[in-house]
Amino acid sequence: MTGVFTFLFNQSSFTNWSSGGDNTIAGTFLINYDFNYKKGSWNWDNRLITSYGLSNVQGQGNRKTGDRFEYNSLLGKKSNNNWFFSFFMNFKTQYSRGFDYKKTPKVPISDFMAPGYLSFGPGMLWKKSDKMTINIAPATSKFTFVSDEFSGKYGVEEGENTNVGLGFNLSGYFKFLLIENVTMENILSMYSDYLNKPGNVDIDYQMNYLINVNKYMNMRVALHMLIDDNASSKIQIKEIFGLGVTYTFHKK
Repeated sequence: MTGVFTFLFNQSSFTNWSSGGDNTIAGTFLINYDFNYKKGSWNWDNRLITSYGLSNVQGQGNRKTGDRFEYNSLLGKKSNNNWFFSFFMNFKTQYSRGFDYKKTPKVPISDFMAPGYLSFGPGMLWKKSDKMTINIAPATSKFTFVSDEFSGKYGVEEGENTNVGLGFNLSGYFKFLLIENVTMENILSMYSDYLNKPGNVDIDYQMNYLINVNKYMNMRVALHMLIDDNASSKIQIKEIFGLGVTYTFHKK
């Protein structure tokens, strides 16, 4: 078991600053927790990724800057060399209500389990190590859930709360040391729905740079890119840069 607990903090303060500026305080809490099981020809990898962030801008109040809950489970039965027969499950949603602040008054756009996504299916896993895996699942079931308030959005038909898809899923995980004290992590998921516009491929890509200052402090640069035409017609990009306090937990 390996757990990484990180708190990122950002703060800006302006006093008689001629060019202007708003006082800002922001914080983000992140947890990456891996618990893997290996016995004989069996391999079971589990990963929890969760984060929540808030910012307070003078005159604007509190706003959510990050909100994520994602659980991945991947069961494998060794075939030969680095190949396994596999079955994967992925679940993701957010904790609290989200708003579009570009509109006045602000408009709610998401909430807990609105949307919520559940994907699972059999496939083949190539695994060289815990830090280098690719899973191919050509018969993936994908469920999208929304509340009554958001019915008609995120690919769910008006008046419904669930959309069911069947498609091809490819996921990969690559983590390696770039140079001393600098780690790069890449997480990729791609999905094509056979039943609805198979040419529109959903892409979820995360790239994380971690620069260790000492045992408890690091600098983190994170990029998260989403392409999903059911959620937005545009490419969604989120960037995070900050100095963090980190605690790493290991248990054999």
